[in-house]
Amino acid sequence: MWDDARLLFLIALPFLGSGVVAMLPRDARDTAGLLTGVVTLLASVIVASFYGDMASAAVIRSSVEWLPSLGFNFTIRLDGFAWVMAGLVTIIGFLVVVYARYYMSRRDPVPRFFSFLLAFMGSMLGVVLSGNLIQMVFFWELTSLFSFLLIGYWHHNPGAREGARMALTVTGIGGLCLFAGVMVIGHIVGSYDLDRVLGAGEIIRSHDLYRTALVLVLLGALTKSAQFPFHFWLPQAMAAPTPVSAYLHSATMVKVGVFLLARLWPVLGGTEPWFWIVGGAGVTTLLLGAYIAIFQNDLKGLLAYSTISHLGLITLLLGLGSPLGVVAAVFHLLNHATFKCSLFMAAGIIDHESGSRDIRRLSGLFRFMPITATLAMVAAAAMAGVPLLNGFLSKEMFFAETIVEHVDSLFDEALPFLATVAGMFSVAYSLRLIIDVFFGPPPVGLPRTPHEPPHWMRFPVELLVLACLLVGIIPAMTIGPFLHIAVSSILGDRTPYYSLAVWHGLNFPLLMSVVAMVGGVLVYLLLRGYLASGQEGPPLLRRLKAQRIFERIMVVVSWKWARQLESLFGTRRLQPQLRLLVCLALLAAIFPLYVEGFGPRRLSFQKLDWHGFDTAFALMWLVGMACAIMAAIQAKYHRLAALVMLGGAGLATCITFVWLSAPDLALTQLLVEIVTTVLLLLGLRWIPKRVEGDDAGRITIRMRVRRGWDLAASITAGAGIAMLSYAIMTRPLPDSIASFFLERAYTEGGGTNVVNVILVDFRGFDTLGEITVLAIVALTVFALLRRFRPAPESIGMPEQQRLQAAYDIAHPDRKPDETVAEYLMIPRLIMLWLFPVIGVFAVYIFMRGHDMPGGGFAAGVAMSISFILQYMASGTRWVEDHLRILPVRWIGVGLLTALFTGLGAWLFGYPFLTSHFQYVTLPVIGKVPMASALLFALGVYSLVVGATVLMLIALAHQSIRSPKPSRKGAPPLAGQGTPPAAGMGGR
Repeated sequence: MWDDARLLFLIALPFLGSGVVAMLPRDARDTAGLLTGVVTLLASVIVASFYGDMASAAVIRSSVEWLPSLGFNFTIRLDGFAWVMAGLVTIIGFLVVVYARYYMSRRDPVPRFFSFLLAFMGSMLGVVLSGNLIQMVFFWELTSLFSFLLIGYWHHNPGAREGARMALTVTGIGGLCLFAGVMVIGHIVGSYDLDRVLGAGEIIRSHDLYRTALVLVLLGALTKSAQFPFHFWLPQAMAAPTPVSAYLHSATMVKVGVFLLARLWPVLGGTEPWFWIVGGAGVTTLLLGAYIAIFQNDLKGLLAYSTISHLGLITLLLGLGSPLGVVAAVFHLLNHATFKCSLFMAAGIIDHESGSRDIRRLSGLFRFMPITATLAMVAAAAMAGVPLLNGFLSKEMFFAETIVEHVDSLFDEALPFLATVAGMFSVAYSLRLIIDVFFGPPPVGLPRTPHEPPHWMRFPVELLVLACLLVGIIPAMTIGPFLHIAVSSILGDRTPYYSLAVWHGLNFPLLMSVVAMVGGVLVYLLLRGYLASGQEGPPLLRRLKAQRIFERIMVVVSWKWARQLESLFGTRRLQPQLRLLVCLALLAAIFPLYVEGFGPRRLSFQKLDWHGFDTAFALMWLVGMACAIMAAIQAKYHRLAALVMLGGAGLATCITFVWLSAPDLALTQLLVEIVTTVLLLLGLRWIPKRVEGDDAGRITIRMRVRRGWDLAASITAGAGIAMLSYAIMTRPLPDSIASFFLERAYTEGGGTNVVNVILVDFRGFDTLGEITVLAIVALTVFALLRRFRPAPESIGMPEQQRLQAAYDIAHPDRKPDETVAEYLMIPRLIMLWLFPVIGVFAVYIFMRGHDMPGGGFAAGVAMSISFILQYMASGTRWVEDHLRILPVRWIGVGLLTALFTGLGAWLFGYPFLTSHFQYVTLPVIGKVPMASALLFALGVYSLVVGATVLMLIALAHQSIRSPKPSRKGAPPLAGQGTPPAAGMGGR
């Protein structure tokens, strides 16, 4: 139980910290940094507390029921590999937070930065600790989302926006491929549980769908780890703040792909397709990234391409398919995180203290910042594979693995030579970083005079460089136990013998290292002249830019193809869209009948039973039908009349629910009708008027044919629905789930209102999704209407208001708008007094909703009506001066209340959204039934109020905005004055 609590808290802690930090003021840099540091340090301590269990090769699982009927639970699985990765995420995360505290400017909204960083850390922990593949994909996509926010943090910079968009596009598409691959694996194995999948390697590799699953999973992994041909997004992400680059592009995000390859190596690895795809992508990325890195003039660009190259090295090791390759891959994964994170931080210090990271402008910095220069040189030497540093050991393992035969092919024979060439390139770009930046003449023309940073800004770099030294000198005592824990959890009984000794004697891998180092020095010396010329891009590949290819693909897909599809199927008019939808619905209904061979002879209807026929009910339906038809007829020129008719059709539906003993539906329908009718009425105010007769004489044969086609389609669709409804209602009711809900609504849900119990209990998960969609819709409507400006022809006062205003102007003894005030005096007073009345009514139907008609949704709509009346009675400015509504907070509180109600069930060992009820004795009132679903309904209530009022505010604010300027600069139309100063009532 203690282990379960620690694991759950480890996952939840960064997200909770992110929420708290996000609420801090914009200028609270120190508080945000301190709080974020405490969270990351506490997470690191929690991870470290599992060392004893991991040393004994234990696998700790904590499972919380989520959808147990589908076999899907929220599962956290901690083994040695996940533990090492979690430690990497949290410890380096803590160091990055300390560094960022001094790097970020006070002018930046730093709390937002730390909030995104913590959320990203939580997503990373979710990926590495997931014990369910679907759950892992969910957190995988969260890492893409929060990396998008982090990369685009400086959104005023076009490069940051472009880099964030590119990263999200590439990794997001890869995530969708991974999701599809996981679905295929789950289909093969019969489960998404990671333990069952890891135990079904032979089944998966021998299945016909193995190649499909392999390609889809590899697309997800290779895009995330920036492997060829998806490597181009990573250099563009360097527009992010340096702490983001140090964290995402050294230890976390780019490592998720190779983490997945290592995690699924026992399942998918060891086959020829795996060798050729993974190994081919790895060696291509290794060479290409190292070659391009040599010619980068941006310090972070050099580190970005070197990261791509080293990720290719790890990918190649995993692609070789040997257990020793896995050992070397995991070892280099850890080593790369330390020296690359320290290098990114050093690059940030140089940029922060000198104002530039252009290598062509930087030189001789050793004399200005000797400590930082020394640290950066040691880290760069580790990156180059210099002896007595950690990079040398893992690169020796890599060289040793390339000379072993894996697949009898020319590619396998060429691997030692390709690896040596890649090593030479690595030495060359490391030398360029050291010599060109820290040695030579003093820099000239820098924005700032270089100097050492504050000690605590440099402190994380010092720790990481110390780790490079300790691992390189005494690897068995430092990294040895952690490497064994990680590797043995991946390979199990297949874990091979390996040595972490610094000296293995004179052997072929050592010879390859010597050749790589000497060759790298020669390459750098040969290229110094070319590099000094300052030309952009590498020779031979200067014009071949994957970024341009991506941009062209995006233009073709998102613009050219989209425009072509829009020209074929799209229209700005509603009528053709409705025509297309109706025709598609007809085809969807006719197709199964055609396939099954249905014809008129096979259609059978029960004889109509006229017993119990109610004339009044039929007349009411005829009135509703007439209203619907008239609404359609009047919609073009007489929108108000059409809206009234539409309300009449809705009222007929409401009466039908009452007639057929569905009072809960009737109440909800009536309240929704009121709100939607008023909101539509307010929206009609800003739509340009259409005058009947303007298009007289312009009706062509084509228009008549179109109208005839529309009439035929509507009649066919209506007749089809009528026939289907009649055929269903005249047959005996089949067995359905209705009896299940009727029997269990009170015994398991604690309520006698079956509809409400279904919504907040049995189908609570569906309701949670629906209110989430409602929140998104409300925010979208508000965002769209914020940018909307009424057309000039619709901004003028209505005729009645113009007459009233003219009357006030003509009588000097009257004040402006006095006539309007007199007209609305009694209605305004009534509407103001209705606010508390409707509020009490909303509370009443909310409290009774579990046993009688009502509930959270109906109460929320009712409360929204009270706000609508206040806006109508007193206007926008008056209401917002006297009522602090804050609808977005209502939405957020409602969504969180509903979510935490479901999560609360976990605390008692029940599945998500499991409800509990009992009778509670209240003073004076006595014994009343109380259910935990009441809190869920409260969340629904809050969200519905917030969403409705947010859309209301978006409409109301149109009355206090200036009109959209005329394109031709024409003067206002006659009678078109300044819009009413107050709200929707013109007050």
